[in-house]
Amino acid sequence: MIRAVVFDVGETLLDDTREWARWADWIGVPRHTFSAVLGAVTLEGRNNAETFQYFRPGFDLASERQRREDAGVGEQIEDHDLYPDVRPALTTLRDRGLWVGVAGNQTTRAAELLRALDLPVDAVATSGEWGAAKPDPAFFSRVIDMAPGHPHEIAYVGDHRDNDIVPAKAAGLRAVLIRRGPWGHLWADDPVVKASASVIDSLNELPELLTRED
Repeated sequence: MIRAVVFDVGETLLDDTREWARWADWIGVPRHTFSAVLGAVTLEGRNNAETFQYFRPGFDLASERQRREDAGVGEQIEDHDLYPDVRPALTTLRDRGLWVGVAGNQTTRAAELLRALDLPVDAVATSGEWGAAKPDPAFFSRVIDMAPGHPHEIAYVGDHRDNDIVPAKAAGLRAVLIRRGPWGHLWADDPVVKASASVIDSLNELPELLTRED
């Protein structure tokens, strides 16, 4: 029986289009060019942060992120960045008695912005706050500590095979992949994903999926 559901953030709850566009603008690269290289990096299964190295070798993501903040063009997470199914799905899950959490590879600042959205969730945490990032098993240990229930009673929903599905399954969690964003579409039909997770096309499928499988 699933007692808790924890969600990844980027391309699970949030459409990252605006943030990637802001990064392209920041480093002075046409948005289409940046997206094309990001897609190539994604296809090779590498960390998307490596995209910056093609345009600025030696690029330091942490320091550049701080420079953006100092310049007044830092991270922004607003309600219209949420996918349309987010609030309805999270509300339905809570109405059905499930504990709902958010935990992803984001900064401490992103955690503040996510909390400011007043989502219908019980907790929000990020790798920046925890000092552990996916796919590190320490991240999923923190997920287990945060959510109620034993590992097999916790579902983790994400869009990436190597950062979400494989390590969540290894930690004993119920893994669910959402087919959206570049990574979700890339990995949805992957044999490892099919063997390890349920695949959904909308978060609105979750309440029925988890109820049926209980």
